[in-house]
Amino acid sequence: MDMGNYKKYISKETMMGPNCVRILGELLDRHPLQAAADDRILDLGCGTGLTSLVIAKETGAKVYANDLWISAEENGKRFAQWGVGQQVIPMCQDANDLRFEKGQFRALVSIDSYHYFAGRKGFFQEKILPFMGDGGEVLIGIPGLKDEFTGRGEELLFDWLGDEACLFQSRTAWREIIGSHDRMETVETWEMDCFCEAWEEWLGTDHEFARGDRKYFETVIRPYTCFVGVYVKLKQVLYI
Repeated sequence: MDMGNYKKYISKETMMGPNCVRILGELLDRHPLQAAADDRILDLGCGTGLTSLVIAKETGAKVYANDLWISAEENGKRFAQWGVGQQVIPMCQDANDLRFEKGQFRALVSIDSYHYFAGRKGFFQEKILPFMGDGGEVLIGIPGLKDEFTGRGEELLFDWLGDEACLFQSRTAWREIIGSHDRMETVETWEMDCFCEAWEEWLGTDHEFARGDRKYFETVIRPYTCFVGVYVKLKQVLYI
């Protein structure tokens, strides 16, 4: 994916943390999504819609841009301004109570949000899997712990994150949390390569939260954390 195609959309106003477009780009480079114009992709926890824009441009599919914190009206105005208003549908639903048709989605993408609502075993099978079509794919990019610090998130990150430190899990832990199911063919987790670039692009802004993160980057964030990539491939059912 060519990051240069999206630089004009990335700003202090549209970023909510480390560059989500950079994280999504690594996921798509590693596991490209092959989609048709009539396929549907769910962007779960889309924030200001940057990732939804990229998914729409890179795949050509119809994108359902869902976020609980940013209103559908606000994102809808942005999508119209960006010229993807007919392709990207803004929504505001709780990830624990999604209201979609069963098997509706060809793919699901979640960048820098999945850890907020899905950090328990069984969530994927109960809350995500029913809405995925056969042969579907899931791409997740989230902040986490380096593998050597598995289980020590609350101890190591509390000064920076407070009670949210418990949300950071390692690649190994996320593999266990995602779990297994008869419909799941492949589950892959890895420590992503884009950590430094994504963080530098966020810390280079004058966003108030970026200013707060700068205080902890060298002492906490860089030594202990990473981005965890997750890829799930579902089985394609053959009908005879």
